[in-house]
Amino acid sequence: MKNDECCGKCNKTIETTIGPKTICVPIELYQSEIGEYFIGYADGLTFGNGTTAWAMLYNPLDSDVNLHVDTWTVTGVSGASNPMEAPGGYTAQFWFNAKTAGAWKESPRVTPANTAYWPLPAPQVKLLQASNSTTEPSGGVMGFARRGAPNETISGEEGGKLIIPPGGNLMVLLSNPDSPSSAAAGSVGFGWWEERI
Repeated sequence: MKNDECCGKCNKTIETTIGPKTICVPIELYQSEIGEYFIGYADGLTFGNGTTAWAMLYNPLDSDVNLHVDTWTVTGVSGASNPMEAPGGYTAQFWFNAKTAGAWKESPRVTPANTAYWPLPAPQVKLLQASNSTTEPSGGVMGFARRGAPNETISGEEGGKLIIPPGGNLMVLLSNPDSPSSAAAGSVGFGWWEERI
């Protein structure tokens, strides 16, 4: 591959026994090498019976970084159908810069992808989560939505193109509109990197 064909990649010069060589490195690997790539998981999200659940990557106003969302996964959504209702599944809505009300907590399941550093790098971005929410998001924009069958995993690779500045967020809102009286539970995972500004 020629250097000018490295679309979406970072060029990196390395020393070899025959001299310096420029190679193409995936941007995700490069961000991990420099300690700026993180993965996180919001587990035990419960919803249904007229409620929703959400997981949010929140970029604090004072973070001094842009958040680049690389991957997202919604998994383990069980109980999203009721035999007494039409066969259903679940919906994942992706909201940009929405506000929420009600109780939430910060997920403890966040780590740098590169654990060779000591001390481990800490992300500026926070992974927040809420279960059994009775309020709808306000403000912001619902950018897209995905549907999944019960126990089906849905995921996406965004390649860092979802860019959230300080003070912004990306929220994944889970609901089961086809069987609203059923209780359901699931998890949301993210991979992201942080770009200093």
